[in-house]
Amino acid sequence: MPHETKTKQNTLPAGDPTQRGQSPASLLVQEYQRWQALFQAQPALTQRFYEVQAQALADALIQPMSSARFAFPERVVLSVSSEGKVGSIATIPQTEREQLVGGLRERLSRATLGVVLRQRLDELEASRNKGVSTGAGLLRFATAGHLVHERLPSGRVVTYLTAEGEEIPSIPAEAKAEAASAIIATTDAIAEEDTEDMDGARGELLVPYVPAARRFFLPQWVAFDEQDHLLVNSVNEAEASIVSMQRYLKILHASVALAPYMVADEIYQRKRYGMLGQLINQGRALARYETGEIIATIWRRAAAHDLNRGLSLSLPFFDDQDLEVKSHDFDVIPAGRVMFVPGFVVLAARREQAKVDQDTRLSRSTRMHLYNELQMLASTFEPSSK
Repeated sequence: MPHETKTKQNTLPAGDPTQRGQSPASLLVQEYQRWQALFQAQPALTQRFYEVQAQALADALIQPMSSARFAFPERVVLSVSSEGKVGSIATIPQTEREQLVGGLRERLSRATLGVVLRQRLDELEASRNKGVSTGAGLLRFATAGHLVHERLPSGRVVTYLTAEGEEIPSIPAEAKAEAASAIIATTDAIAEEDTEDMDGARGELLVPYVPAARRFFLPQWVAFDEQDHLLVNSVNEAEASIVSMQRYLKILHASVALAPYMVADEIYQRKRYGMLGQLINQGRALARYETGEIIATIWRRAAAHDLNRGLSLSLPFFDDQDLEVKSHDFDVIPAGRVMFVPGFVVLAARREQAKVDQDTRLSRSTRMHLYNELQMLASTFEPSSK
């Protein structure tokens, strides 16, 4: 039976780390809170300066570019007390204020801008000059926060269930009855097309998402319902939705790669929880849908006697570790003049199930997902099923 998992259960522990045995999670929380307090202690103009720099660096990281420039303000606050009292202020040397990361050497070594930027900020934070080291830390915090807070849409408050034998919650809980309203929230509707009113003015027609989509974090990227029925116009649109969700999570991962303590950010936790469950759910649904299309194609070609020279299959499945659709390739009938018999598909699927069950390269939940697809294939071609 699925187990209910709510967003708040992903919240990392906070508080005095000495009371929690200095766990890695509590140390990350402590570091996040320290940089958050220090950033908020900066003058308003300094905060705005960092926000502009963070926006430019975020652009470079997302595109991605091979190089990027950034700058430090003239002065930064070095410390702030637990009561919010601002400490000393340091001046950043003029020679250190303008920075360039990336370039020809990095392109030749194929190092990504994210890696190069992280290494450069590490070097600057290790500087003996307190202004430089603090300034670099503030830029890291501002850039990582910008990626999470400003570059990704906020979704609905969702609760996912964890299927038996799995660790990642990805099954949306049944939505409670919602009160009828004449106002449609932006997360519940999309602008479908222009309409013309009686006065000739043109506007947008807001069309609510179907209930199956509204159970997810971002309904606009939901392509399948719980029965794997296609909710969009084509498989290409479904694949585009998967790509959008993958990009969403890549931006979250880029933030944590730059500043690991961002895992303690509440908005990061909520966005990751909502999107990870949605991507895994929809990725698996896409794989099952395409498996159904493969089965239909086999029956169609068998009826046309077009499978008597061999049959190989590439069965799609969603890997919940790499977060992408992959294919499991295997032979059903070796190449040659062999008449197609449905039982060959059953035998091949059973053989592959045994292999998948022992494939430790895949997570347990991915093995279950692929095993069930092979079961779907075998069951369809059992003598009693057709």
